[in-house]
Amino acid sequence: MDTDIAKRSALTIDGRTLSYMDFGGTGRPLLALHGHMSEGLSYAGLAARLAPKWRVIAPDQRGHGESGRAADYSREGYLADLKALMDHLGLDRAALLGHSLGAINAYQFAARHPERVTALINAEGCAELGLDGSNPLAFVLSLPEGGAPDRETFVAQLGPFAPHFESAVRERPEGVWGLHFHPQDIYDSEDQVHGDHWADWTGSACPALLLRGAKGGVLPAEQAEQMVTRRPGTHLVELETDHFVYANDPAAFATAVRGFLDAV
Repeated sequence: MDTDIAKRSALTIDGRTLSYMDFGGTGRPLLALHGHMSEGLSYAGLAARLAPKWRVIAPDQRGHGESGRAADYSREGYLADLKALMDHLGLDRAALLGHSLGAINAYQFAARHPERVTALINAEGCAELGLDGSNPLAFVLSLPEGGAPDRETFVAQLGPFAPHFESAVRERPEGVWGLHFHPQDIYDSEDQVHGDHWADWTGSACPALLLRGAKGGVLPAEQAEQMVTRRPGTHLVELETDHFVYANDPAAFATAVRGFLDAV
């Protein structure tokens, strides 16, 4: 990939900024949606491996990265942002890839707008989750909200969380330092992504790749098998890594994605 053609752009939705990375090129469009507490830049490595056949476009979803906070983190809100981005880019159709939260956003969008999705890649996105009422991201409420005068001060405030979240520390537009997301937003978003989404998972017919982390992923093996059985045209690949398949085994992740996309 020619890094000179990768650029950050933004659009405004109801007075709120939606920022996105366009890794450029003349290849077919692939919209890549990150998970909670991540951002569009997390797909830079994948974009490089898929170029020049595929032009990867990766938004910072609402409340993440350089995108603005939203009034809500509902399912419909995330999907409306994706539709607005595709309209803004003039993309009638595109392939969708998502990880975790982003995977659920991707397959729900495909269910509602099947005519706009040519292929679907679901990395560790469950068809049902959180039905017991628990919130596995409750720990984020222990993170400092932000507002430190400099980076070093805020990293120190992170305490034992620093090794995990130091890369997410930014200077915010108001001139103070904090995480590129707000902890309460993440907690609320996680709550609202929970549910039984089987109707959405089976609600589209385009070719699909389901990627599961076999060593500590959140998608249970039994559910993954059911997802393949209940949705025709779905292919399962298990990677020998954890939930963060794209980050902790980037080469195998890219190989699986590239092989699937080449076939469709």
